[in-house]
Amino acid sequence: MNIGQASALSGLPSKTIRYYESVDLIVPKRQQDNDYRDYSDVDVGQLRFLRRARQVGFSLAQCRELLDLYRDPSRQSAQVKALVMSHVEQLEEQLQNLTSMRDTLLDMAQRCPGDQQSECAIIDDLAQAAAPGMSFTLVDTKP
Repeated sequence: MNIGQASALSGLPSKTIRYYESVDLIVPKRQQDNDYRDYSDVDVGQLRFLRRARQVGFSLAQCRELLDLYRDPSRQSAQVKALVMSHVEQLEEQLQNLTSMRDTLLDMAQRCPGDQQSECAIIDDLAQAAAPGMSFTLVDTKP
């Protein structure tokens, strides 16, 4: 099947499929007479696998490892689980960082009066964080 058909069956755009080929995640056969890509059902299965792995946040490097395990009938589920649990740990760290960022932003927003005056706790906080130990005074250049 051609790339358009593989795209429709896998749910991935043709551009993404071409990218996966360029980084050797998938290698479809080429037709001998015209060098067109010829995707098999196995290729489409691997593309679906990649789509799902990316949907749950695996990096391309992790997808490569998972795809290697997917292709290996002698794989051990312990290898797959270890990779997934490592990804879960990364996600937990990202969640903690995102929660901290949200809490910081909410705190800054709460301290800002949000009125017509120039005083703003958000600007003050960002300015202090941008240059530790230095204080900034914003000067109004409007007449």
